[in-house]
This record gives sequence, C-alpha cells and structure tokens, in this order.
Amino acid sequence: MISRLLLPLLLAAVMPVAEAQNTDLRRRLEDPVPASVESMYRRGLDFLAKSQNDEGSWTDGVGSEPGVVGLCVIAFLAHGEDPNHGPYAKNISKGIDFLLANQRESNGYIGNSMYNHGFATLALAEAYGVVDNPKIAPALRKAVDLILTAQKRNPAGGWRYTPDSRDADTTVSGCQLVALFGAKNAGLGVPDEAIRKGLAYMARCRSSDGSYGYTSAGNGKPTLTAIGVTCLALAKEKEGKGFASSLKFLKDNIDFRDQHYPYYFEYYMSQALFHADEAAWNEWNTKNQRYLSTLQRPNGSWPGDKGDAFNTAGALLSLALNFRYLPIYEK
Repeated sequence: MISRLLLPLLLAAVMPVAEAQNTDLRRRLEDPVPASVESMYRRGLDFLAKSQNDEGSWTDGVGSEPGVVGLCVIAFLAHGEDPNHGPYAKNISKGIDFLLANQRESNGYIGNSMYNHGFATLALAEAYGVVDNPKIAPALRKAVDLILTAQKRNPAGGWRYTPDSRDADTTVSGCQLVALFGAKNAGLGVPDEAIRKGLAYMARCRSSDGSYGYTSAGNGKPTLTAIGVTCLALAKEKEGKGFASSLKFLKDNIDFRDQHYPYYFEYYMSQALFHADEAAWNEWNTKNQRYLSTLQRPNGSWPGDKGDAFNTAGALLSLALNFRYLPIYEK
C-alpha cells in the first residue's frame, strides 16, 4: 500500500496565533486531558528529543526521511510546545533546518518522494507564523507550488510517487491534500480548483459501501477510508451521502487495527472520527489510549518495523486530538 515513505495541522490565518491558542486553552480547561495521555505524550517527546541527531533527523528506520522529520516536528508543535523558547525549541529548530536543507532550490521538492514532500510541506505550514525563521515562508511557497504543478500534469487530478507521476493513489493524494489545507489555512494562496480536483479523484476511489480503495473503488480498507474522510472533513464537505457512507464504514470497523501500517492508520483514524462524529471519536480515543499504553516502551518510544521515530510520531499524533493546540483540531 505505502511503498516508500509513509505518513501525517494547520495554522489559522484569520486570527493571531496567540489568540487561537488561548481560545483552544480555554475550551480544553473544561475538557481536561487525562493524566495518562499527558504522561504518554511527554515520554514520547522526550524520546524524540534525546534520539534526534545533530542534523535534525533520526537514524533508525525511515527516520532520516524528510517526511518523518516533518511528522516529528508536528508532534512537538501539537503538544503546545513553545517553538522558540520552550524545552523542545532546539529540536523543533533542528528539524525545520533539516527540511529546509533537503529542499531543492530548483523546484522546491523536498526529499525523494511525494510522501516526503507532502508531510514536510505540512510541517512547514504548521511552523509558519509560530517559528522564528524567515526561511520558512519562501520554502513553504515553493513546496506548495510544486504540489500544484504536479497535480496539473497528472491526468487523474491526484498525485503519486514523484512530481512527474501520471497516475495517482489515495495515500499520496490524501497526503498532498492535507498539506494544501495546511498551507491554505496558513494564509497561502491555494486555488479552490486544486482542492476540488483532488477530492474528485478521491471520490472516484470510493465504493458504494463508503470504503476507499488504493487506486480505484475496489478492495476498500479502513486506513484508506480514514484518509478520505479526513480530507472531506477538512474541506467542510460532510453533508453528502458519500461522507455518511464512509463514516458508517469507519464506525463499523472501529476495532480495526492495521497490522502493516498501524501508526499511519491511527493518525488518520483519530482525525477522521474527531471531525465526523463526537461519540465515535470518544469511543475510539478511549480504546486508542488503552492500546497505545500497552505498547509504549520504557524509553518512551513505540515499536514497529518502520523505525522508532516514525512509530512514535504517528502514535503521538493519534493522541494529539486530546490537546487540540493546532487549528486542524478545531471542528
């Protein structure tokens, strides 16, 4: 399903960052974060902080890929950490510097696959406006332009492994769509037509039962469906029959666990249910907390065959809805 990298909120442009964060904080005081979640999250961040190398990446598994570094940066920001003066400020700064260093000057491409590029772009969108680094804005603009250019040359209206791909799949396309939503909410110009075309491609991969397939409407899977629902929710397109059928598919598979890409699934499933159905998300969130608590190692990481940095970032981001510091977690 995911052949090269893997895995994936947004920065509000309509109000100052401080105001957005204060609004979130007031709401969360009425809905306190469980102590067990805070403990898990803090231990996970401590692991990422201690295992990051001087270049800003991680050496295990796919931890040196820009997309994974981007996810780790987002995991820090999603906990409400001060990116300029807080205890993890240096980790955030090193991660962003790594992303900038891996962007091609010629076309803005970050890394060696659109998975890398999409998640790295998302991280830059999250950092834009809150991290004191003047290089972020032009890098983000170039990264977004590459996504848009890649879509224009793709007959399917979606994305796949490289900027020159002529075919598409729902995992890569979902990644680019979320990055575009992030950039748009950060204040960058993103054509509505690009969002519409991307969502239209995703819709062609949705079966009558609401499930999404990989490159077509057949063989739908919960992981792919969670990606589709997340994209529709971020686009504020939750009224159609397609959304309702996809949500029902996810609720019918609420106990599903992806054995091949578990943390990728949990990342998207948490967002999909949070935006779509409060009761379903509450049920999922309780089960997910329990599930992840049994897997977390003493050093704060989570196990898996993709590397501890990727596994830990994905697990943390599936818990980050409990904090809701990032605007993507606002319904």
